[in-house]
Amino acid sequence: MPPADGIRFEEGGLDRADVRALLAEHLAAMHVHSPPESVHALPVERLQQAGVTFFSAREAEGRLLGIGALRELDPAHGEIKSMRTAADALGRGVGTAMLRHLLAVARTRGYGRVSLETGTPEAFAAARRLYERHGFSYCAPFADYRVDPFSCCMTLALDGT
Repeated sequence: MPPADGIRFEEGGLDRADVRALLAEHLAAMHVHSPPESVHALPVERLQQAGVTFFSAREAEGRLLGIGALRELDPAHGEIKSMRTAADALGRGVGTAMLRHLLAVARTRGYGRVSLETGTPEAFAAARRLYERHGFSYCAPFADYRVDPFSCCMTLALDGT
């Protein structure tokens, strides 16, 4: 199902209460399904660092639908971070819309590749299917990631489209 009409993406907004609440929910969920050493979601402070661009997806009236971030690993390689859909927006295509937005930003920046890390437990199966549907393939750990039974890495070569 496509996202709600009027969905818009806003850069920044990490100071907003609804964004902070969704980020807190995201981090808490990561700790429910993975041991602490296998949780790679970024807290607010790290999402505010140079090289990370944070986005929120909102309905026209301003209700938060989801979040996501793009981190520059190097001038040709970006990483998708902290993607989360608000519970009351699940099944509406928000994750797909956010992923497409982040990939469009990556292409605009001239990245040749975008990678990500996600969990291997069943709770992450929907996320893995989303990335697979959009052409991501499984890859060896990149950047500072290491082989971990609770974690998998995926990557997508961007063709400029």
